[in-house]
Amino acid sequence: MGHRALIAYERPDSLYNIHYTHWGGLHLRLKRQVTRETPFGGEEASENAQRLFEALIESYDDETVSRLVGESGVAPTDIDHDPLALAISLESVLTEYLDYLHHEALYVVDSDFEVTAYRTHWFGLQYDCQRISGEPTIGNGALRTVRWYNGEPVGDGYAQGEFRALKRVVGDLCDREVFSPREAREYLTAMLSRWADDRSELIIKTPEGE
Repeated sequence: MGHRALIAYERPDSLYNIHYTHWGGLHLRLKRQVTRETPFGGEEASENAQRLFEALIESYDDETVSRLVGESGVAPTDIDHDPLALAISLESVLTEYLDYLHHEALYVVDSDFEVTAYRTHWFGLQYDCQRISGEPTIGNGALRTVRWYNGEPVGDGYAQGEFRALKRVVGDLCDREVFSPREAREYLTAMLSRWADDRSELIIKTPEGE
């Protein structure tokens, strides 16, 4: 199944290039591994990888990107070298590219290579109640940072389990017709906001028009 995630790299024009990783969501480990010397992850610095990265964040067309990646000679890494998207806004990442069900995490890498790791929480309840089906996975969820200590995420597993338990309770309340789908989403948002402390960043995205 993998531990899928997206990585958004800030460009000189303040837009972002988006890359995919199949295993990088596990334990949010790419927060430690993505550095200026290892822009695509990995344990050893690679000048080829650094040159490719610098070229990609200056690129605007897929043809140039394909040529750069093909000629780079960079060994495979956790992060795909070929971007999913070029020069898009962070808002577009959150509402058009990030899949809150299938992507376990989002990493945002700024121009100074400061890495912010977010856990994703999907608001869809189709697996938690019988009344709801076919909910969107894009633009329908929350992103939350976790606390770090000595390079390790603190309480990451607990926070994920806490949200899964919350969804089961909310799903049951939907089946009992206590909540409408909109009210259920509002309740999920309210509880996440209550749980987020001053050290956490919480970003909520809901379907357009809600």
